[in-house]
Amino acid sequence: MKFRSTNRKCDEVRLCDAVLQGLAPDGGLYVPVSIPTLPPHFFTRMRSMKFPETAVEVMLPFVGNEIPEPELARILSDALTIPVPLVTLSPRLHVLELFHGPTLAFKDFGARTMARLLSYFAGKRGGEFTVLVATSGDTGSAVAQGFLGVPGVRVTILYPAGRVSAAQEKQFTTLGQNITALEVAGAFDDCQRLLKQAFADAELTERIRLTTGNSIN
Repeated sequence: MKFRSTNRKCDEVRLCDAVLQGLAPDGGLYVPVSIPTLPPHFFTRMRSMKFPETAVEVMLPFVGNEIPEPELARILSDALTIPVPLVTLSPRLHVLELFHGPTLAFKDFGARTMARLLSYFAGKRGGEFTVLVATSGDTGSAVAQGFLGVPGVRVTILYPAGRVSAAQEKQFTTLGQNITALEVAGAFDDCQRLLKQAFADAELTERIRLTTGNSIN
């Protein structure tokens, strides 16, 4: 599977490059060139499958041969340990609860999965990668918790002073290890501007192997 920029001004890349680059050279986000169709038997089997098993089958067409299936299963089993209860409100009304992760946000699922994919590909390339994130709250918390202790990756979070809740600030400023949070005197737009300036610096991006972990990814 190949991935292309939403701006369509640069070459298509493999999953590995899309994950490690974070943003495309033309400033766009990487998306799959096509969305595969899952076979009918997948939906008949889904009732008996655990959440990580379902995730493996959904992701395999996007991953292709870049990650062996047993390794992908290991990655997703480690990432998707959060309970996902399906609560029945009435015979025809059900709610899938996505707030049981460490930061109580649905972004915990994406952040934990991305962290482990990035760590896997970083290990293949060798060396350490730097994830730079601008946040106004829940993205920073989810990325910090998702990447905490993950090998081969260090995270720097930019957040606006006085613009995030006290609870969210504690979620990404008290962790230590490979997580660094920097309070910016300004608004969220100022944090975004600093992030874009960093990515515009080709020498810096290459030297510290810069990537990002925004909520869209």
